[in-house]
Amino acid sequence: MRMSSRVLAFVMVVILTGFCFTPAFAEAPRACGPEETKKDKKIKIEGWINREYRKEHRAIVKEFKEVPKTRTSIKVFPMGKTAKVIAVGRCVPAFIARQVLEKALKYTGGVESLVNQAFLPAHWIGIGTTQFDEPSQQIVDAGQVKELMNPELSDQEFHVLYRKFSIQDETVPYFGRTPKNAKKVD
Repeated sequence: MRMSSRVLAFVMVVILTGFCFTPAFAEAPRACGPEETKKDKKIKIEGWINREYRKEHRAIVKEFKEVPKTRTSIKVFPMGKTAKVIAVGRCVPAFIARQVLEKALKYTGGVESLVNQAFLPAHWIGIGTTQFDEPSQQIVDAGQVKELMNPELSDQEFHVLYRKFSIQDETVPYFGRTPKNAKKVD
């Protein structure tokens, strides 16, 4: 019995250490390789819309499904307004990201934060998402969102701009202090 409690304690330490420190060592976003840009690769759009649109949910989902080369999972947020957060993976084409940003502005009440791409699947977009904490995000203003919506931007230019706007802060507010951001990706 004594040996199994030691093993259990070791496993718990490994699990907790892995969950606590893995994001700090996340890699910086890299360019999409040829195997990641296959023509048949679909972009997953997941997220939430504000509760006020619950009666129009089916029509809104249909609207999201009209975006080419995507698959969709949009739900109604159960408690009113969603988070004003958007997350765009590094291999998402700019024309798809712009269409989803436009719909996010319409159905979530705005975009105020971007999630750093180091924490995201390459072919994924999240709208109104609450699964990323503040240290993995960066606050943006309406002008920056408008710059991302520019139809003149190529895929590469869009992602360079997105990465520029989603660079996390060096420190994070935490119970009245501002320690270093452990999730900062360089």
